[in-house]
Amino acid sequence: MTEVLTLAYPWLKAAHIIFVIFWMAGLFMLPRFFVYHQEAPEGSTEATAWVEREDKLSTIIMNPSMLIVWVLGLALAYYLNIWAQPWFHAKLLFVVALSGYQGWLMAYRKKLARGERPLSGKRLRMLNEIPGIAAAIIVILVIVRPF
Repeated sequence: MTEVLTLAYPWLKAAHIIFVIFWMAGLFMLPRFFVYHQEAPEGSTEATAWVEREDKLSTIIMNPSMLIVWVLGLALAYYLNIWAQPWFHAKLLFVVALSGYQGWLMAYRKKLARGERPLSGKRLRMLNEIPGIAAAIIVILVIVRPF
């Protein structure tokens, strides 16, 4: 298994980064979709169109990308044997948090589809900053390895 990973390592790393980009794009886009959805009149064709867009973004891009990021990331961690490194624990914590954030987004998407609008557009715009902050911290942890 290790020999296969050695040969595949650059490809695994490249694929991991590519799917992180796809996942992050979805994490940035979906809350913005929610803002536009909430601004659409309830029951309108525009609101229905936002439900379809949110569903497609979630099921075609976000969910598969997150799954692939996890699989490739764990394979890379196995190959590099970085389980005991503190920076990796911190990175893993942020990836788990982003995964939880996505879970929350999926639940909020279902609320919007049912016509519920519990958060304001301003609050959704603020929540849209979470993935950017997390991504910056994760990149610093992986590149700088401050601890």
